[in-house]
Amino acid sequence: QVQLVESGGGLVQAGGSLRLSCAASSRTFSSYAVGWFRQAPGKEREFVAAIRWNGGYTTYAGSVKGRFTISRDNAQNTVYLQMNSLKPEDTAVYSCAAEDHGPGSSNPWQYGYWGQGTQVTVSS
Repeated sequence: QVQLVESGGGLVQAGGSLRLSCAASSRTFSSYAVGWFRQAPGKEREFVAAIRWNGGYTTYAGSVKGRFTISRDNAQNTVYLQMNSLKPEDTAVYSCAAEDHGPGSSNPWQYGYWGQGTQVTVSS
């Protein structure tokens, strides 16, 4: 069992940056793949980025590639999402998800653990 807590969301102007954190309770978190997903009001949840257990593999949605960077610090049991050049269309609730020995998939059904989410609002 692992509990995930996101932080770092907030209100930022277009072009600004935020860094989201996903902190895990499990001491075996280093074996978990982690994904970031987002959901805007009235829209379906969409994949943002994912990272495998050792950080050796990362993948991004096309809409964020080149602007967002996912990374992890296994010593701190934390995964980060650095978001630069933010746009109003990035406004959403961002959630992290984890799966033990997962592939780092863009498919939310391949993650068994989810955090509550953190709101990101980008003003124009």
